[in-house]
Amino acid sequence: MSKHPFQQFINPKNNAAIKEKFKQDKKKAKKQRAADIEKHFEAKRAAKARGFDKKPVEVKPDKRQKYPQKKHSPSVKENVENTHIPVKENKKIVEGEMPLNKFLAHCGIASRREAVSLIIAGKVIVNKNLITQPAFKVNERDDIFYNGKRISVTKNLVYILLNKPKDYITTTNDPQNRKTVLQLVKAATDRRVYPVGRLDRNTSGVLLLTNDGDLTQKLTHPSFNIKKVYEVHLDKPLTKKDFEKILGGLQLEDGEIHADALAYADSKDKSIIGIELHSGRNRIVRRIFESLGYEVKGLDRVMYANLTKKNVERGKWRYLNEKEVRQLKYSNSKSKINLPSGEKEKRHN
Repeated sequence: MSKHPFQQFINPKNNAAIKEKFKQDKKKAKKQRAADIEKHFEAKRAAKARGFDKKPVEVKPDKRQKYPQKKHSPSVKENVENTHIPVKENKKIVEGEMPLNKFLAHCGIASRREAVSLIIAGKVIVNKNLITQPAFKVNERDDIFYNGKRISVTKNLVYILLNKPKDYITTTNDPQNRKTVLQLVKAATDRRVYPVGRLDRNTSGVLLLTNDGDLTQKLTHPSFNIKKVYEVHLDKPLTKKDFEKILGGLQLEDGEIHADALAYADSKDKSIIGIELHSGRNRIVRRIFESLGYEVKGLDRVMYANLTKKNVERGKWRYLNEKEVRQLKYSNSKSKINLPSGEKEKRHN
């Protein structure tokens, strides 16, 4: 028997030596990788200097399908061989080309992450082909359909949120030369924008201006029930009896009207009221309180379709961000808010 029966389990090198060797190997590999990358780009620069585009180009498979295809989907090579499915080979990058999920996000369909799920679920058709790869490259020349409807990135759309002050009328042109809201946003864009909906001359608060006709139609059509919240200043405190009447519904000259929510904005001053409505009828807030014998001294819209005037001073404006535009276009705005009676009773306690 050997003098050292456990010799095979004894590491001839100490840990320090092993770590040092690993460190040197890693450093060597990094240097080699950096050299390979530099060599690659040097070759590309040399090819470009020689006039690469003028030389014959070797036909290579289209690599736009980044992710593995489904079992029954034809490969890119098969698509090239089958003339009835048009697929371009060695396609140069077209200006404006982007991944399909990014394209959907720019169209306002969903965020890029959410668009990935929509594409994988098979809801997007590109040039009559079902595409399930989010990284598939598309451009404005492609015919792209989402849920059966053609979509495209509309250029130069502008969305402006204005905190409207009093004494400005909500119109694009006034024969009497009164001040209009367009004068307040003339520095925002050289595009022709127009206000979405109307605010009375003496009503202040959130006002949206845009050149997006489809969005304007959606926000102003009664069937979409866009939420609006107002702060109302009355000439006298609102009584509990009238508070309940407004919640229960009032009969006006153009039909019955219900407030979705009602609250005293200031517990110490019951002449300041917060009211939530979905109705877009003309002067509806003023008419509600006037029908009960109150005079509206001040009216301010503090919310419109989830847009608020937070951090926007009176008479100032800001652009909507991508998320806000997407919410306006594709949020489920048809769902009406119906507070239970118990919640309504809480509002005036």
